[in-house]
Amino acid sequence: MIDERKKREILVQILTKEARERLGRIKLVKPELAEQIENQLIALYLQGRIKEKINDEKLKSLLRMLMK
Repeated sequence: MIDERKKREILVQILTKEARERLGRIKLVKPELAEQIENQLIALYLQGRIKEKINDEKLKSLLRMLMK
């Protein structure tokens, strides 16, 4: 399992500042959902499936897919 420090480092690498801020706001309201999103993003990163930083628009698109 990845420790919190390593998770933060990875999220800084793969999310833009705006996307991290949105994820932080989600964490305030729905911590379980934010944790699920973080874990999925980190898994994709570790599999080499994230090639560029995820901006706020891409994060919103991912959230819409998860909410269906």
